[in-house]
Amino acid sequence: MVGIVAYGAYVPRLRLQRQAVYDANKWFAAGLRGLAKGERSMANWDEDSITMAVEASRDCLTSHKPEDVRSLYFASTTHPFKDRQNAGVIGTALSIEQDLFASDVGGSQKAGTSALIAGLNASKNGGGPALVAAADKRMARVASSAELNYGDGAAALLCGTENVIAKLVGHHSVSMDFVDHFRGEDAEFDYGWEERWIRDEGYSKIVPPAIKAALAACKLKGSDVTHFIMPSLMPAVPKQMAKICGVGEGAVRDLLGANLGDTGAAHALVMLVDALETAKEGDKVMVVAFGQGVDVLVFEVTAENAKLPKRRGVSGWLARRKEETNYMKFLAFNEMLPIEKGMRAEFDKKTALSVLWRKRDMIYGLVGGKCKVCGTVQFPRSQVCVNPNCHAVDSQEPYRMAGLEANVMSFTADSLTYSPDPPAYYGMITFPEGGRFMADFTDSDKEQVKVGVKMRMTFRIRDNDTMRGGFKRYFWKAAPA
Repeated sequence: MVGIVAYGAYVPRLRLQRQAVYDANKWFAAGLRGLAKGERSMANWDEDSITMAVEASRDCLTSHKPEDVRSLYFASTTHPFKDRQNAGVIGTALSIEQDLFASDVGGSQKAGTSALIAGLNASKNGGGPALVAAADKRMARVASSAELNYGDGAAALLCGTENVIAKLVGHHSVSMDFVDHFRGEDAEFDYGWEERWIRDEGYSKIVPPAIKAALAACKLKGSDVTHFIMPSLMPAVPKQMAKICGVGEGAVRDLLGANLGDTGAAHALVMLVDALETAKEGDKVMVVAFGQGVDVLVFEVTAENAKLPKRRGVSGWLARRKEETNYMKFLAFNEMLPIEKGMRAEFDKKTALSVLWRKRDMIYGLVGGKCKVCGTVQFPRSQVCVNPNCHAVDSQEPYRMAGLEANVMSFTADSLTYSPDPPAYYGMITFPEGGRFMADFTDSDKEQVKVGVKMRMTFRIRDNDTMRGGFKRYFWKAAPA
């Protein structure tokens, strides 16, 4: 039996209030008034699809060993690198690069479900556990409906054949070049076609036959579906498709538009995680993703779902929120506002790729060292143990510190150094078993950062080398636990 054995998600802390977006643009786009309700998730300046996928994957692997993963599929339409394996960065950050098959999946809004099908097939064919991560951080034109409807977020699912929480009943896919929107090679923003055309010629003619084919293959009727998941920027469409296929209206899942927004290629998996958090044994879950064709997957929830250890999931991350009413900050974080950064922002950010390669486990994986002789933990790992009563040579074993909580020893809020979100918080953090280093803080407010407070480590962008094609440097930062 193959299916999903664990799930996880990630939603950035900031929630941009849609009313603030409308208030700033109503002089030009008064028609946005109807969308000025609720909030959308907003990535911090140091977050992108890779960092969000890492966080979702960590949430997913709460109850599993990362080193057991044999395949990693990363789905996104906003991969940070065009010619560098983005999934490889995620694998290194999770410390699972050995014996790992990694692949990037993109080019369509159904990339998330296509990656999930690939992961399920890999596990079914004896490939071992497969991790599927999906994340998107889509850009949108100022004063557009997309700016209000989009949201940033990620989901991750672990596929396997043991302790399955949702077994795969069947799936069906259709691929055809129906262009509802597109983004060209040099374009920053999506170009969308007319909504009525998309609804009447796209959804209405392509989706129902695919759903009916999937139901037939699974030997099910529409009325058997307990949870119907279908992302769409047109809220009425999922209900319409469900009705055509005989799925009860009560089965149609909420699109999470009121407080999250549409997370692009990740949204079908985000909604699936949201459903699995409350699904009961025997529930039939149908996932439909539309984008130059259709993917339809049907799962049946098992008794193992109730036994799955607690993780944050969609609900946990949504509860961790900070209201953001500063629309200018949103534009600045997304490089859509040319701010004078000052001379302190002018320094060389060239990355020594040779050093990155040699020390990738420490830089991307936050792997320190633990002395085999005295048990002292330290970061960074070195040839000689730092314990003054030991000083053993070549005695340190790799010791992963990314999942540990740390405490603040000292900190500063620096308003002189350049930061996209001043002041810059940083300080000395110490880990319970030993090891300390000077870390940047993120997602931090004045009220939260105090000496002794607990911090969790989170994978983030440190800076971006815009002079040399946009090579992003990633490292671990401390955030309030």
